[in-house]
Amino acid sequence: MHSNHLLLEEPIRMASILEPSKATFFPAMTKIVGTLGPKSRSVEVIASCLNAGMSVARFDFSWGNREYHQETLENLKAAVKSTKKLCAVMLDTVGPELQVANKTGNPIALLGDGLVVLTPDRGQEPSSELLPINFDGLAKAVKTGDTIFVGQYLFTGSETTSVWLEVSEIKGEDVVCSVKNSATLAGSLFTLHASQIHIDLPTLSDQDNEVISSWGLQNKIDFLSLSYTRHAEDVRHARKFLNKLGDLGQTQIFAKIENMEGLTHFDEILQEADGIILSRGNLGIDLPPEKVFLFQKAALYKCNMAGKPAVVTRVVDSMTDNLRPTRAEATDVANAVLDGSDAILLGAETLRGLYPVDTISTVGRICAEAEKVFNQDLYFKRTVKYVGEPMTHLESIASSAVRAAIKVKASVIICFTSSGRAARLIAKYRPTMPVLSVVVPRLKTNQLKWSFTGAFEARQSLLVRGLYPMLADPRHPAESTSATNESVLKVALDHGKASGVVKSHDRVVVCQKVGDTSVVKIIELED
Repeated sequence: MHSNHLLLEEPIRMASILEPSKATFFPAMTKIVGTLGPKSRSVEVIASCLNAGMSVARFDFSWGNREYHQETLENLKAAVKSTKKLCAVMLDTVGPELQVANKTGNPIALLGDGLVVLTPDRGQEPSSELLPINFDGLAKAVKTGDTIFVGQYLFTGSETTSVWLEVSEIKGEDVVCSVKNSATLAGSLFTLHASQIHIDLPTLSDQDNEVISSWGLQNKIDFLSLSYTRHAEDVRHARKFLNKLGDLGQTQIFAKIENMEGLTHFDEILQEADGIILSRGNLGIDLPPEKVFLFQKAALYKCNMAGKPAVVTRVVDSMTDNLRPTRAEATDVANAVLDGSDAILLGAETLRGLYPVDTISTVGRICAEAEKVFNQDLYFKRTVKYVGEPMTHLESIASSAVRAAIKVKASVIICFTSSGRAARLIAKYRPTMPVLSVVVPRLKTNQLKWSFTGAFEARQSLLVRGLYPMLADPRHPAESTSATNESVLKVALDHGKASGVVKSHDRVVVCQKVGDTSVVKIIELED
């Protein structure tokens, strides 16, 4: 993988750009999150998604009931078993999302320059003149001239499936809006987004609490995507709730930044969260168009320096209905990788899109090409400078392992870990080769029963760029003074050979603990 590494700053023979890329075991170092739904919930399609490069499955609870999502999850488990591809599970909360329920499912046509009333009276039938919403306080939150968008998943105000409204009058609890563009709203549920308006609703709704404590707990979810995170306290509150549920104490919380409030409190949120999701759909509405790229670059830089995974959303909207992305979308995916994104999240593209597998495959190929021109040398120096001196012991070992791997042109870095922290720190320095994280389970007890940790840690690395987990035999501790690590290393190397990551005469950098000492060693493989 590293042998193909180029730099855009260096002269590139233009004809070489057209040469086909060599196939590798890992489609891309950048991970892909796929949202499972009507078009992507069968065992066959999910298996194809996994083979195409999906490493995290997202379950969006803003629609569908628990039984529906459980059935999809059982299909995911079957697909994982058949493909032997590990996949993590992400639960996406509803949060303070404003919605219009269209129980009949009949299309609603709105004409430009017309008027429509948004009412909290949920007993009313939705029509071209009236849209009932799930929030009683909208009339108090907005003022004349404010902007509101209504649509199903994709809404920018430019396409004919979503509508752009402007508040023209407040009548009691009702909000009268002028329609800025003609549109036909189709489906049973529409999202409503009030641009730059504070919505006085809890970040974790009663529905979210119920879903997490039942479906989430039952399935021991790996990630919680906390929609509409606005303050660091939102993350602290969610973590306190997860800790109360016992088995979800290890679940990682990814704060979803969707509006100006979240953007304003970004630094504090980043400190509390395990990772960040840049929800560019809603953010793109709140931010002026010329500021969107700046927020993305600044946010990804902050996440990279903090060593916390960053996920970018809404990259190939057009692939919901088309087999190929637009030129702008293809470039957007590549720029997300060059900016430092750990993962790309696909929403409507895989949920209800016509080409879920092709979308994952296309995004993966674009990511792989962008990774070849990622300036790792500059990134490494910048990260080391940001961390400063004196480095912590673990940070020093991680950066040294990456530096050594690049100098000797290693094929892979193998890291033995129990918590996953050491492997994540290595990945933070963005080595040009894959990092094989050998997660060694630990035995723990709650004084009632014994259990092994490790499965959570292994799956959670599936959202970190360049990190690939492997669960080791629990009889082989990660910290050892004996030869047991050598046998685990042999298993890891055999796995690498079988998957085509390493071959004879390749060099491999190994990072492990022997007793109280952290060791970085270089191995040259024999025939």
